[in-house]
Amino acid sequence: MSVSTTQPAGHARALKAGLAAVVGTTIEWYDFYVYATAAAIVFPQVFFPEVDNTLGTLASFGTYAVAYFMRPLGGIIFGHIGDKLGRKRALTLTLFVMGVATVLVGCLPGYASIGIVAPVLLITLRIAQGLAVGGEWGGASLMSVESAPPRFKTFYGGFTQLGNPLGALLASGAFWILASMGDDVLLTWGWRIPFLFSIVLIGVGIWVRYRVEETPVFEQKIEGQTQSTPIVFALRNNWLPILLGFCIIAMSSGGYVIATTFVQNFATSPEVGLDAGIILGAMTVASFIEALVTLPLAMLGDKWGGKRIIILGSVLSFLAVIPLVLVIQNHEILLIYVFVSVIRITLSGAWAPLSTVMTQMFRPQARYTSMSLSYGIGAAVWGGLSPAIATALIAATGTFWSAVWFFGGLALIAVVGTWFAPQHSDAAPVTGSFRARTDTTSIQTRRP
Repeated sequence: MSVSTTQPAGHARALKAGLAAVVGTTIEWYDFYVYATAAAIVFPQVFFPEVDNTLGTLASFGTYAVAYFMRPLGGIIFGHIGDKLGRKRALTLTLFVMGVATVLVGCLPGYASIGIVAPVLLITLRIAQGLAVGGEWGGASLMSVESAPPRFKTFYGGFTQLGNPLGALLASGAFWILASMGDDVLLTWGWRIPFLFSIVLIGVGIWVRYRVEETPVFEQKIEGQTQSTPIVFALRNNWLPILLGFCIIAMSSGGYVIATTFVQNFATSPEVGLDAGIILGAMTVASFIEALVTLPLAMLGDKWGGKRIIILGSVLSFLAVIPLVLVIQNHEILLIYVFVSVIRITLSGAWAPLSTVMTQMFRPQARYTSMSLSYGIGAAVWGGLSPAIATALIAATGTFWSAVWFFGGLALIAVVGTWFAPQHSDAAPVTGSFRARTDTTSIQTRRP
């Protein structure tokens, strides 16, 4: 067998890769959260006006969930490209697909114009978004983490995670401004503007990613090596860490969706009656604060360990959601701003180290596919179903507290998955062994 070691990556290369990751993921998450915000506030009236509020909300969240269920397939497709041809090529494609789909959503006629065809086209474009996001996060994580020096991997991995709050900030900020113009503007033509604006962001993102270098790990340990089909290798050798990654995602995906998208819908529902501008304003401020704390929390992961930060963030998020529900129900506006921000900070603890922890759960071969599959399945189940499950629980029990306990269940699952997650060094060989290794004796593509 040949011997291959990865030379330590420098800060200049890591910073360039990190900036490319944050620009790309910001755009991808902006596109995703624009849809999520519209699904919570606008789409029930625009695309599902013929049903009552509860059914309209469920139908709208159903189109939202479609993208989550396409993520695993997107992870397999773009993971194959990234594992075979390079992370850079796959990431450019994901950005292009997401951007085109988002712009087309902004051009769709509503139900009043073309009837049932409108939600059908909406679902089709949502499928394209799901495929793109399924391949985006894993590749962006690898781009930043694999290019980072060994002692700073969680910090540079945080650049990928920073794209989430920045994208959410842009999306919620855009709808906050539109909501201040009144429902007549928001529900007629205003909601289209954030979708159409994506075409500008996509041009910038593709230009940035085209200029970034391929990762050292791909160049030195994967490119030119004889490889099996990535999905086959992943399912044969990485099934257990894929399962553990699925559990870790419970809080950073499912919990995050409940604390953001679902809370917006809950707050503006007829039962609570909070003005949309208030909750959108609180979410915008919280996204800004989350963006500020993401990199410091990632840096803390290099000192304390990324797994420890994820566990702490998951537990604190459950504790924070309880007062958040109370202040929303009581229309305590100042406290709504405070606790929406608090839970976003705690959730950032479960989110900021995730790129690095998930990257290091897998050896370099088929890493893109393995990561994307684990993350995609987790996002499909936890993120895609959580709003619908929470809505159904509230309808069945008559109280929002059932959704809070569901949130607590997600936190527990994330803690267990994180506790047992393995961590591999980029200097380790590609082997069929599940045990984390740090030696560099050989590269093995099959089990001994």
